[in-house]
Amino acid sequence: MTEIQKENIAITKDYVMTTLSDAEGGHDWWHIYRVWQNAKLICQTEKVDRYVVELAALLHDIADPKFHDGDEEIGPKTARVHLENIKVSKEVIDHVVNIILHMSYKNSLESKKWSSPEMEVVQDADRLDAIGAIGIARAFNYGGFKNRSLYDPAIKPNLNMSKEEYKNSTAPTINHFYEKLLLLKDKMNTSSAKQIAAQRHTFMEEYLNQFYAEWKGQK
Repeated sequence: MTEIQKENIAITKDYVMTTLSDAEGGHDWWHIYRVWQNAKLICQTEKVDRYVVELAALLHDIADPKFHDGDEEIGPKTARVHLENIKVSKEVIDHVVNIILHMSYKNSLESKKWSSPEMEVVQDADRLDAIGAIGIARAFNYGGFKNRSLYDPAIKPNLNMSKEEYKNSTAPTINHFYEKLLLLKDKMNTSSAKQIAAQRHTFMEEYLNQFYAEWKGQK
């Protein structure tokens, strides 16, 4: 990576830290930081453009639609403006913006339209942060932010949601495990992410067993 590229990554890091300083706890700078670290780890075993991967990892949630009235264009547009301001090449900008546009889980509920090896790395890095101990914490943090119930035995998970149903769901947080989190292990793209996901998946299963036991007043 060139010195200019390293400088652009450092500038982008500072920009994201400032922009997300007051973000919801599950989608704040520390989420970005973890995804960035995951992406760099996965890059060690993948033949990809690391510069594109790091920029996309840093900017992937710069304006999450969940916090902008469902606007799926604001994130890519915000990222593009930032990258243009720091004089990143058009080719790299277009690649990063396409990654941000297409990598989300909800978009995977539609037919696949665009991908790249770099997107697969960033997508895996993001999905790894949605599972395991931190994934559980993030799920309940967001559920609390949206004032959702923890669990309601009368409300069953919807295992065949469309993209729109997923976006508009107000189901209890436990349902989210079955509607997304427990599905991510088998959706990883890279071999290294698959290995990490397997352990985190098992942890979530153990957590759910404990949750239900406590819910029923069992030892």
